[in-house]
Amino acid sequence: MVQSKKQKYWFLAFCLIPTFILFAVFTLYPLFSGLYYSFFDWSGSSSNKEFIGFSNYVKLFHDAVIPNTIMHDYFLVVTKIIGIMVLAMFFAVALTQLKIKEAPFYRIVFFFPNIMSVVVIGILWMFIYNPSLGLVNSGLEFLGLEKWARPWLGDEKWALPSLVFPAVWAGIGLFMLMLMGGIANISKSYYEAAKIDGATEWQQFWKITLPLVWPQIKVSILYIVITTLNGSFILVQVMTGGGPNNATHVMGSYLYQQAFKQYNFGYGATIGVMILVLSLITVLLLQFLMRREKVEY
Repeated sequence: MVQSKKQKYWFLAFCLIPTFILFAVFTLYPLFSGLYYSFFDWSGSSSNKEFIGFSNYVKLFHDAVIPNTIMHDYFLVVTKIIGIMVLAMFFAVALTQLKIKEAPFYRIVFFFPNIMSVVVIGILWMFIYNPSLGLVNSGLEFLGLEKWARPWLGDEKWALPSLVFPAVWAGIGLFMLMLMGGIANISKSYYEAAKIDGATEWQQFWKITLPLVWPQIKVSILYIVITTLNGSFILVQVMTGGGPNNATHVMGSYLYQQAFKQYNFGYGATIGVMILVLSLITVLLLQFLMRREKVEY
């Protein structure tokens, strides 16, 4: 049926306007509200807001906790990228290339943590790390390694690294499926030709699989970075609350503490602006570093 230009414009407006309204309400409004409140001294519950200009930003640069929260966030970013991508790629290749009969079952098993709430995952791993009844210390004692047992989440040295394992465990399944989708789209003729030319399995992985699934790898890395910088505070809040002695505070958890526990909402909004800026810079830098021409055979 032939439509006039006016009808097409009305159809586009009908599709786009509701989406834009939702985007404005749930994204733009909080964004600009946070920027606005960062210039005020406000408790978050009082009707009195005192305009203080850039004082919160000056305080931000002199806050001794902020550098540690930034380092903690990027520590989680780096370790999660390495841990998740290595394991997700390993399992994706194994389940697609080794022709395992139970592959559908393993897909469900690995993806199961992704349907669990982050809060549930945090509570589960708190029990696993429990100094007295947890599986980690119990396993070490069973193996005769009692001297390695420790209060993992209560040790300033080990608390932050302990958060990496639940974060990696919860993220493997999603990215494994993304990589499996990319590998499944690779023509089998490439591997057959490589075998005829004498290429080993390892050479096939580096020369065929890895280059052709690079778009999925790039998207996965960017997704891990964004979700870590903006969402790792949930796991921190559940498992450690930022302790012991601020050893696990990330930017998001410190924002929560300032805004909702110490009722310094204006300063919390300033930390939120910092998170936004660092996230944008990190994503843009990674997109520049990971750019490469599309590989086609």
